Amino acid sequence: MASSVMPTPRRMAAGDSGSAAISVVGLRKSYGDKTVLDGIDLRIPAGSVFALLGPNGAGKTTAVKILSTLITADGGQAQVAGRDLSADPQAVRAAIGVTGQFSAVDGLITGEENMLLMADLHHLPKREGRRVTAELLERFDLTEAAKKPASTYSGGMKRRLDIAMTLVGDPRIIFLDEPTTGLDPRSRHNMWQIIRELVSDGVTVFLTTQYLEEADELADRIAVLNDGKIAAEGTAEELKRLIPGGHVRLRFSDPATYENAATALRETQRDDEALILQVPSDGSQRELRSLLDWLDATGIEADELTVHTPDLDDVFFALTGGAGVPHQTKEDVR
Repeated sequence: MASSVMPTPRRMAAGDSGSAAISVVGLRKSYGDKTVLDGIDLRIPAGSVFALLGPNGAGKTTAVKILSTLITADGGQAQVAGRDLSADPQAVRAAIGVTGQFSAVDGLITGEENMLLMADLHHLPKREGRRVTAELLERFDLTEAAKKPASTYSGGMKRRLDIAMTLVGDPRIIFLDEPTTGLDPRSRHNMWQIIRELVSDGVTVFLTTQYLEEADELADRIAVLNDGKIAAEGTAEELKRLIPGGHVRLRFSDPATYENAATALRETQRDDEALILQVPSDGSQRELRSLLDWLDATGIEADELTVHTPDLDDVFFALTGGAGVPHQTKEDVR
Protein backbone atom coordinates (compact mmCIF):
# COMPACT_ATOMS: atom_id res chain seq x y z
CA MET A 1 0.00 0.00 0.00
CA ALA A 2 1.26 3.45 -0.79
CA SER A 3 2.20 5.69 2.13
CA SER A 4 -0.88 7.89 1.85
CA VAL A 5 -2.09 6.76 5.27
CA MET A 6 -0.58 9.78 7.04
CA PRO A 7 0.09 10.28 10.76
CA THR A 8 -2.41 12.37 12.70
CA PRO A 9 -1.94 14.36 15.91
CA ARG A 10 -3.18 11.30 17.83
CA ARG A 11 -0.14 9.30 16.80
CA MET A 12 -0.36 5.55 17.50
CA ALA A 13 2.63 4.59 19.60
CA ALA A 14 4.33 1.24 19.26
CA GLY A 15 2.53 -1.34 21.33
CA ASP A 16 -0.73 0.65 21.54
CA SER A 17 -2.56 -2.11 19.73
CA GLY A 18 -1.95 -4.57 22.62
CA SER A 19 -3.74 -7.80 21.77
CA ALA A 20 -5.89 -6.04 19.19
CA ALA A 21 -6.17 -7.72 15.82
CA ILE A 22 -7.11 -4.37 14.26
CA SER A 23 -6.37 -0.87 15.60
CA VAL A 24 -7.50 2.24 13.77
CA VAL A 25 -6.97 5.89 14.71
CA GLY A 26 -8.39 8.82 12.77
CA LEU A 27 -9.00 6.95 9.51
CA ARG A 28 -10.19 9.25 6.73
CA LYS A 29 -11.24 8.77 3.12
CA SER A 30 -12.92 11.08 0.62
CA TYR A 31 -13.98 10.83 -3.01
CA GLY A 32 -14.01 14.34 -4.42
CA ASP A 33 -16.16 16.45 -2.10
CA LYS A 34 -17.79 13.35 -0.57
CA THR A 35 -16.28 12.43 2.80
CA VAL A 36 -16.84 8.72 3.29
CA LEU A 37 -14.77 8.15 6.46
CA ASP A 38 -14.28 11.15 8.72
CA GLY A 39 -11.67 10.18 11.29
CA ILE A 40 -12.95 6.87 12.66
CA ASP A 41 -11.29 5.01 15.55
CA LEU A 42 -11.61 1.25 16.09
CA ARG A 43 -9.98 -1.35 18.31
CA ILE A 44 -10.93 -4.97 17.63
CA PRO A 45 -9.64 -7.67 20.01
CA ALA A 46 -8.12 -10.82 18.54
CA GLY A 47 -10.42 -13.84 18.36
CA SER A 48 -13.65 -11.84 18.31
CA VAL A 49 -16.42 -10.90 15.89
CA PHE A 50 -16.76 -7.20 15.17
CA ALA A 51 -19.77 -5.97 13.19
CA LEU A 52 -19.88 -2.65 11.33
CA LEU A 53 -23.40 -1.44 10.61
CA GLY A 54 -24.58 1.57 8.63
CA PRO A 55 -26.94 2.73 5.90
CA ASN A 56 -26.12 2.51 2.21
CA GLY A 57 -23.18 4.76 1.38
CA ALA A 58 -22.05 4.97 5.01
CA GLY A 59 -18.57 3.73 4.11
CA LYS A 60 -18.60 0.17 5.43
CA THR A 61 -17.14 -1.35 2.29
CA THR A 62 -14.66 1.51 2.03
CA ALA A 63 -13.41 0.69 5.53
CA VAL A 64 -13.03 -2.98 4.60
CA LYS A 65 -11.16 -2.11 1.41
CA ILE A 66 -8.74 0.15 3.27
CA LEU A 67 -8.05 -2.33 6.07
CA SER A 68 -7.56 -5.16 3.57
CA THR A 69 -5.06 -3.06 1.55
CA LEU A 70 -7.29 -2.84 -1.54
CA ILE A 71 -7.36 0.96 -1.48
CA THR A 72 -5.43 3.61 0.44
CA ALA A 73 -6.73 6.00 3.07
CA ASP A 74 -6.33 9.77 2.91
CA GLY A 75 -5.30 10.03 6.55
CA GLY A 76 -5.07 8.29 9.88
CA GLN A 77 -3.24 5.22 11.04
CA ALA A 78 -4.07 1.55 11.17
CA GLN A 79 -2.47 -1.65 12.35
CA VAL A 80 -3.78 -5.01 11.17
CA ALA A 81 -2.36 -8.22 12.65
CA GLY A 82 0.23 -6.09 14.42
CA ARG A 83 1.52 -4.64 11.16
CA ASP A 84 1.33 -1.04 10.07
CA LEU A 85 -1.01 -0.78 7.12
CA SER A 86 1.01 1.81 5.22
CA ALA A 87 4.53 0.60 6.11
CA ASP A 88 4.06 -3.15 5.69
CA PRO A 89 1.02 -3.89 3.50
CA GLN A 90 2.47 -7.17 2.22
CA ALA A 91 2.65 -8.57 5.76
CA VAL A 92 -0.95 -7.47 6.33
CA ARG A 93 -2.08 -9.29 3.18
CA ALA A 94 -0.33 -12.45 4.35
CA ALA A 95 -2.34 -12.42 7.58
CA ILE A 96 -5.83 -11.68 6.27
CA GLY A 97 -8.56 -13.12 4.10
CA VAL A 98 -11.35 -11.20 2.38
CA THR A 99 -14.80 -12.31 1.25
CA GLY A 100 -16.53 -9.49 -0.56
CA GLN A 101 -20.19 -8.67 -1.11
CA PHE A 102 -20.13 -10.51 -4.41
CA SER A 103 -18.81 -14.00 -4.82
CA ALA A 104 -15.28 -14.49 -6.15
CA VAL A 105 -16.16 -18.02 -7.27
CA ASP A 106 -15.49 -18.83 -10.94
CA GLY A 107 -18.61 -20.61 -12.15
CA LEU A 108 -16.90 -22.05 -15.23
CA ILE A 109 -14.68 -24.39 -13.22
CA THR A 110 -15.42 -26.88 -10.45
CA GLY A 111 -15.42 -26.14 -6.76
CA GLU A 112 -12.25 -28.16 -6.36
CA GLU A 113 -10.55 -26.27 -9.20
CA ASN A 114 -11.50 -22.97 -7.56
CA MET A 115 -9.84 -24.15 -4.38
CA LEU A 116 -6.71 -25.40 -6.13
CA LEU A 117 -6.44 -22.10 -7.98
CA MET A 118 -6.39 -20.29 -4.64
CA ALA A 119 -3.76 -22.71 -3.38
CA ASP A 120 -1.60 -21.85 -6.40
CA LEU A 121 -2.10 -18.12 -5.77
CA HIS A 122 -0.85 -18.68 -2.20
CA HIS A 123 2.17 -20.53 -3.63
CA LEU A 124 1.39 -23.73 -1.78
CA PRO A 125 3.24 -26.83 -3.01
CA LYS A 126 0.99 -29.08 -5.10
CA ARG A 127 0.67 -31.80 -2.49
CA GLU A 128 -0.02 -29.27 0.28
CA GLY A 129 -2.57 -27.47 -1.92
CA ARG A 130 -4.48 -30.68 -2.55
CA ARG A 131 -4.44 -31.58 1.14
CA VAL A 132 -5.74 -28.16 2.21
CA THR A 133 -8.34 -28.23 -0.57
CA ALA A 134 -9.64 -31.64 0.47
CA GLU A 135 -9.82 -30.65 4.15
CA LEU A 136 -11.68 -27.41 3.48
CA LEU A 137 -14.11 -28.99 1.04
CA GLU A 138 -14.96 -31.56 3.69
CA ARG A 139 -15.21 -28.95 6.44
CA PHE A 140 -17.68 -26.90 4.39
CA ASP A 141 -19.68 -29.94 3.27
CA LEU A 142 -18.72 -29.51 -0.37
CA THR A 143 -16.94 -32.81 -1.05
CA GLU A 144 -19.81 -34.35 -3.03
CA ALA A 145 -20.12 -31.25 -5.22
CA ALA A 146 -16.37 -30.72 -5.60
CA LYS A 147 -16.19 -32.10 -9.16
CA LYS A 148 -19.22 -30.13 -10.39
CA PRO A 149 -19.04 -26.70 -12.05
CA ALA A 150 -19.51 -23.99 -9.43
CA SER A 151 -22.22 -22.47 -11.64
CA THR A 152 -24.46 -25.37 -10.60
CA TYR A 153 -24.10 -24.54 -6.86
CA SER A 154 -26.88 -22.97 -4.83
CA GLY A 155 -26.34 -19.53 -3.32
CA GLY A 156 -25.47 -21.04 0.04
CA MET A 157 -22.99 -23.48 -1.50
CA LYS A 158 -21.29 -20.68 -3.44
CA ARG A 159 -20.97 -18.62 -0.26
CA ARG A 160 -19.47 -21.60 1.60
CA LEU A 161 -17.04 -22.17 -1.26
CA ASP A 162 -16.19 -18.46 -1.23
CA ILE A 163 -15.24 -18.59 2.45
CA ALA A 164 -13.40 -21.90 2.00
CA MET A 165 -11.32 -20.23 -0.71
CA THR A 166 -10.58 -17.38 1.70
CA LEU A 167 -9.27 -19.87 4.26
CA VAL A 168 -6.76 -21.54 1.94
CA GLY A 169 -4.05 -19.17 3.15
CA ASP A 170 -4.90 -19.84 6.84
CA PRO A 171 -5.63 -16.17 7.66
CA ARG A 172 -5.94 -15.09 11.28
CA ILE A 173 -8.16 -12.12 10.39
CA ILE A 174 -11.07 -12.40 7.97
CA PHE A 175 -13.10 -9.56 6.48
CA LEU A 176 -16.62 -10.66 5.59
CA ASP A 177 -18.43 -7.94 3.66
CA GLU A 178 -22.16 -8.80 3.85
CA PRO A 179 -21.48 -12.56 3.64
CA THR A 180 -25.12 -13.68 3.84
CA THR A 181 -26.69 -11.24 1.39
CA GLY A 182 -29.20 -13.05 -0.80
CA LEU A 183 -29.15 -16.28 1.19
CA ASP A 184 -32.28 -18.01 2.42
CA PRO A 185 -32.77 -18.23 6.23
CA ARG A 186 -31.42 -21.79 6.48
CA SER A 187 -28.27 -20.95 4.52
CA ARG A 188 -27.83 -17.80 6.59
CA HIS A 189 -27.96 -19.80 9.83
CA ASN A 190 -25.48 -22.29 8.39
CA MET A 191 -23.14 -19.40 7.61
CA TRP A 192 -23.50 -18.12 11.17
CA GLN A 193 -22.36 -21.51 12.45
CA ILE A 194 -19.33 -21.38 10.16
CA ILE A 195 -18.42 -17.94 11.52
CA ARG A 196 -18.75 -19.17 15.12
CA GLU A 197 -16.46 -22.10 14.35
CA LEU A 198 -13.86 -19.79 12.82
CA VAL A 199 -13.84 -17.63 15.93
CA SER A 200 -13.60 -20.69 18.19
CA ASP A 201 -10.39 -21.50 16.28
CA GLY A 202 -9.00 -18.07 17.23
CA VAL A 203 -9.79 -16.25 13.98
CA THR A 204 -10.86 -12.59 14.18
CA VAL A 205 -13.86 -11.72 12.01
CA PHE A 206 -14.60 -8.19 10.78
CA LEU A 207 -18.19 -8.36 9.59
CA THR A 208 -20.34 -5.88 7.70
CA THR A 209 -23.97 -6.82 7.37
CA GLN A 210 -27.36 -5.51 6.31
CA TYR A 211 -29.09 -7.87 8.74
CA LEU A 212 -29.34 -6.39 12.24
CA GLU A 213 -30.34 -9.80 13.61
CA GLU A 214 -27.05 -11.14 12.27
CA ALA A 215 -24.99 -8.58 14.17
CA ASP A 216 -27.03 -9.20 17.31
CA GLU A 217 -26.51 -12.96 16.97
CA LEU A 218 -22.80 -13.02 16.14
CA ALA A 219 -20.94 -9.89 17.16
CA ASP A 220 -18.98 -9.40 20.37
CA ARG A 221 -18.96 -5.68 19.60
CA ILE A 222 -20.87 -3.54 17.13
CA ALA A 223 -20.18 -0.10 15.69
CA VAL A 224 -22.74 2.01 13.84
CA LEU A 225 -21.24 4.10 11.04
CA ASN A 226 -23.18 7.18 9.95
CA ASP A 227 -22.10 10.24 7.94
CA GLY A 228 -18.53 9.02 7.99
CA LYS A 229 -18.32 8.82 11.78
CA ILE A 230 -18.82 6.13 14.40
CA ALA A 231 -22.18 7.09 15.91
CA ALA A 232 -21.93 4.49 18.69
CA GLU A 233 -19.97 1.38 19.60
CA GLY A 234 -20.46 -1.35 22.17
CA THR A 235 -21.97 -4.73 22.77
CA ALA A 236 -25.47 -5.30 21.42
CA GLU A 237 -26.90 -4.92 24.93
CA GLU A 238 -24.95 -1.71 25.56
CA LEU A 239 -26.23 -0.20 22.32
CA LYS A 240 -29.81 -1.16 23.10
CA ARG A 241 -29.60 0.63 26.43
CA LEU A 242 -28.68 3.86 24.65
CA ILE A 243 -32.19 4.12 23.23
CA PRO A 244 -35.17 5.17 25.38
CA GLY A 245 -38.26 2.99 25.43
CA GLY A 246 -37.12 0.13 27.62
CA HIS A 247 -39.57 -0.92 30.28
CA VAL A 248 -40.60 -3.61 32.71
CA ARG A 249 -44.08 -4.96 32.04
CA LEU A 250 -46.13 -5.98 35.07
CA ARG A 251 -49.33 -7.96 34.51
CA PHE A 252 -51.91 -8.45 37.25
CA SER A 253 -55.00 -10.63 37.52
CA ASP A 254 -56.45 -8.91 40.59
CA PRO A 255 -57.90 -5.41 39.87
CA ALA A 256 -57.33 -4.22 43.44
CA THR A 257 -53.65 -5.20 43.39
CA TYR A 258 -53.33 -3.55 39.98
CA GLU A 259 -54.79 -0.29 41.32
CA ASN A 260 -52.54 -0.34 44.38
CA ALA A 261 -49.45 -0.83 42.20
CA ALA A 262 -50.55 1.85 39.73
CA THR A 263 -51.09 4.33 42.57
CA ALA A 264 -47.78 3.58 44.26
CA LEU A 265 -45.57 3.44 41.18
CA ARG A 266 -44.72 6.70 39.46
CA GLU A 267 -44.34 7.35 35.74
CA THR A 268 -46.08 4.15 34.73
CA GLN A 269 -48.06 3.55 31.57
CA ARG A 270 -51.40 1.94 32.37
CA ASP A 271 -53.53 -0.52 30.44
CA ASP A 272 -56.63 -0.72 32.62
CA GLU A 273 -58.37 -3.27 30.42
CA ALA A 274 -55.49 -5.76 30.41
CA LEU A 275 -54.36 -4.85 33.98
CA ILE A 276 -50.84 -4.14 32.74
CA LEU A 277 -48.37 -1.53 33.97
CA GLN A 278 -45.25 -0.49 32.07
CA VAL A 279 -42.44 0.86 34.26
CA PRO A 280 -39.65 2.74 32.42
CA SER A 281 -36.36 0.88 32.77
CA ASP A 282 -33.02 0.55 31.01
CA GLY A 283 -33.21 -3.21 31.54
CA SER A 284 -30.15 -3.27 33.79
CA GLN A 285 -29.80 -5.71 36.65
CA ARG A 286 -29.59 -2.80 39.11
CA GLU A 287 -32.93 -1.29 38.05
CA LEU A 288 -34.65 -4.67 37.94
CA ARG A 289 -33.41 -5.54 41.44
CA SER A 290 -34.62 -2.15 42.72
CA LEU A 291 -38.11 -2.76 41.31
CA LEU A 292 -38.28 -6.29 42.71
CA ASP A 293 -37.16 -5.06 46.14
CA TRP A 294 -39.85 -2.38 46.04
CA LEU A 295 -42.55 -4.91 45.11
CA ASP A 296 -41.46 -7.18 47.96
CA ALA A 297 -41.37 -4.31 50.45
CA THR A 298 -44.88 -3.14 49.58
CA GLY A 299 -46.34 -6.64 49.43
CA ILE A 300 -47.44 -6.22 45.84
CA GLU A 301 -47.17 -9.37 43.72
CA ALA A 302 -47.46 -9.22 39.95
CA ASP A 303 -48.63 -12.33 38.13
CA GLU A 304 -46.10 -11.80 35.36
CA LEU A 305 -43.00 -9.65 34.98
CA THR A 306 -41.18 -9.24 31.69
CA VAL A 307 -38.31 -6.96 30.66
CA HIS A 308 -38.52 -5.20 27.31
CA THR A 309 -35.56 -3.37 25.79
CA PRO A 310 -35.15 -1.70 22.40
CA ASP A 311 -33.72 -3.97 19.70
CA LEU A 312 -30.97 -3.19 17.20
CA ASP A 313 -33.55 -1.96 14.69
CA ASP A 314 -34.48 0.79 17.17
CA VAL A 315 -30.81 1.57 17.75
CA PHE A 316 -30.06 1.69 14.03
CA PHE A 317 -32.91 4.03 13.16
CA ALA A 318 -32.23 6.30 16.14
CA LEU A 319 -28.51 6.65 15.38
CA THR A 320 -28.83 7.06 11.62
CA GLY A 321 -31.77 9.45 11.62
CA GLY A 322 -34.16 6.92 10.15
CA ALA A 323 -31.88 5.97 7.24
CA GLY A 324 -32.75 2.59 5.77
CA VAL A 325 -30.92 -0.62 6.35
CA PRO A 326 -28.49 -1.24 3.46
CA HIS A 327 -30.25 -2.83 0.51
CA GLN A 328 -28.73 -6.04 -0.73
CA THR A 329 -28.43 -4.90 -4.34
CA LYS A 330 -26.58 -1.66 -3.58
CA GLU A 331 -22.96 -1.09 -2.73
CA ASP A 332 -21.44 1.42 -0.36
CA VAL A 333 -19.87 4.52 -1.87
CA ARG A 334 -17.07 3.14 -4.06
